[in-house]
Amino acid sequence: MSAPVQVRGNTRSTGPSSAARAVQRITAVPLGTYQSAVVRIGVSATYLLFLLRELPHRRELYGPDGPWHWDMARRLISNNDSFTVLMWSQSAVWFEIVYALTLVSAALLMVGWRTRVTSVLFMVGVLSLQNRSIFMGDGGDNVIHLMAIYLVLTRCARVWSLDARRAARNAARVAEGGRPARDVTGPLLWAALGLVLLPATVMGGLGGTWWLPSLLWVMWVGNAAWWALSRQAADRELRTLLDVLANLAHNAALVVIMAEVCLIYATAGWYKIQGSRWQDGTALYYPLKLDYFTPWPGLSGLLASSALAVMVLTYATVIVQVAFPFTLFNRRVKNVLLVVMIGEHAGIAVLLGLPFFSMAMIAADAVFLPTVFLVWMGGKVALGRQRLFSRSAGKAVVPGPRRADAGGQEAAQSGAGGGHTLVG
Repeated sequence: MSAPVQVRGNTRSTGPSSAARAVQRITAVPLGTYQSAVVRIGVSATYLLFLLRELPHRRELYGPDGPWHWDMARRLISNNDSFTVLMWSQSAVWFEIVYALTLVSAALLMVGWRTRVTSVLFMVGVLSLQNRSIFMGDGGDNVIHLMAIYLVLTRCARVWSLDARRAARNAARVAEGGRPARDVTGPLLWAALGLVLLPATVMGGLGGTWWLPSLLWVMWVGNAAWWALSRQAADRELRTLLDVLANLAHNAALVVIMAEVCLIYATAGWYKIQGSRWQDGTALYYPLKLDYFTPWPGLSGLLASSALAVMVLTYATVIVQVAFPFTLFNRRVKNVLLVVMIGEHAGIAVLLGLPFFSMAMIAADAVFLPTVFLVWMGGKVALGRQRLFSRSAGKAVVPGPRRADAGGQEAAQSGAGGGHTLVG
């Protein structure tokens, strides 16, 4: 009678052990750190370039000189409860300040400087400009709008950022028996955000929704508690709890980003199937004949003159968009379709003159890039940068021995078993 009891006990212990390993995986470390870093860099770089290109036309797009003037925007925002700090004042000086802060926050988020602060400022800037004149955007603006919100919840600066380099330097100091460098800039920035957030909440300047004030206050209180607990060695349990919550938020946001990309392609593909022009294979022909979408008339005319090329590209677009969400659990097929979609967006940027839409979609697609590829690409970029600086300095740099720093540990954690996940 004892043998069956023993077998039953082993069987019962197998289930909780597997569940415990799964829970530990999603709480112990942030997954997809390289993918989230690429999304961060791609989205912020796209919006930075867009703001720079529209710098001469900023007042007509979002400012006081636009056809959608301030009273009309206020009337619309009062109905849809959206958020924009541009409604705080009608002054042209206030508009210039908001536009400049959005531009600077995009640049700082791209390089990963104080990402917890700059990601919030970037989200506020994107929402403020886009909600001020909602009729000025397209599909790419919608993608940036959503990704700016999701990036606030991710730990997207664990690699390829100035924050990661600063953390590695502090880890090296601790390993050598020293103390990490004292952080003054971070608390000052966070205190300044609190001084703005409090009156904005009291005066009702955060829109009519409940989620945005809640998100901003949870972020502010959570990071303030994080900083306070990190200074006290006696509260390591609470610090670990906050770390676990941050990992859960990051991993959940990464899943939402992947689901959002799949939803974009699925809806776009199934709506195309219902159109008669997509069914007969001629849909691509018509935008190639519009002056607005032909920055290179000769190239567009050459492609439009080939009925076979138009038909193949039209059908291929629909097939790839519909099939992509169903290929996520097959790495090889998913990677092939990912390359095809990136190439498709590159073609849209060149042929139809929509570079920022294409850049936004490629940045969102990057969440599915394999970790091995991203690590290899990062190594090539680092090697090229090293050679460039060594040539500019007129010296030959001899590679030194590899050392296991924070970045190396992150690569090992992200790469382990990464081939069997949705992100690579």
